[in-house]
Amino acid sequence: ATRMRVEDMLPACEVLDKAGFYSLECWGGATFDSCLRFLNEDPWERLRKLKAALPNTKLQMLFRGQNILGYKHYADDVVEAFVAKSIENGIDVIRIFDALNDVRNIQVAVDETIKNGAIASGAISYTTSPVHTLKNYVALCKEMKEMGCSTICIKDMAGVMTPVEAKDLVGAIKDAMPEMRVILHTHSTTGMAYMTILKAVESGCDIIDTATSCFSGGTSQPATETIYDALTELGYETGLDRGILKEVNDHFK
Repeated sequence: ATRMRVEDMLPACEVLDKAGFYSLECWGGATFDSCLRFLNEDPWERLRKLKAALPNTKLQMLFRGQNILGYKHYADDVVEAFVAKSIENGIDVIRIFDALNDVRNIQVAVDETIKNGAIASGAISYTTSPVHTLKNYVALCKEMKEMGCSTICIKDMAGVMTPVEAKDLVGAIKDAMPEMRVILHTHSTTGMAYMTILKAVESGCDIIDTATSCFSGGTSQPATETIYDALTELGYETGLDRGILKEVNDHFK
């Protein structure tokens, strides 16, 4: 995720572009930081190169709301300029979150994303506590929808969401907003993710995040090919090309 150079990504792009993914998350989050600190790369140049190499696939980034890609709050005009430049240089989907689920901290980024013609995906930072109830999560989703978010992502960054919790939360969001596309992003950290994703899909989840198998597991995401095989056997149409998925993995392996 954070140490691969763009020169190792580009040869795979032609194959990746044929796989049929909803989007490829390839920028933002820690990758911008890593380009500068560890790889001696220009992250903006990376984005432009990826855009040119992936003409048929939406490029996605993770955006920390008012923190942009950093570790402090920035002024509104800086947030606006960063969003505009990200879209200008090739980003199609911006997944926007605030670590404490304070929607005031995503408002500026959401507005600017929509203004510049990209998809604003509002992300819930998922955790468990006495106040993190289904009712509160659904209320949060409704606020994000009112702000203009066209998809909602459940962002389980610690990989703590259980299958039952996924079933209940996805079901509650879908009951409240049946037209809203729901995304699940979880990690394999606790070993729960495969079961969690399956229950989320059964409950109406529209989009799921996975990683090509040689990069999957552990603190990464579940394996794309494994999820594909399981869902296909269960009768779900993923829209992906299984042969292409193997080619992608062969390249990176």
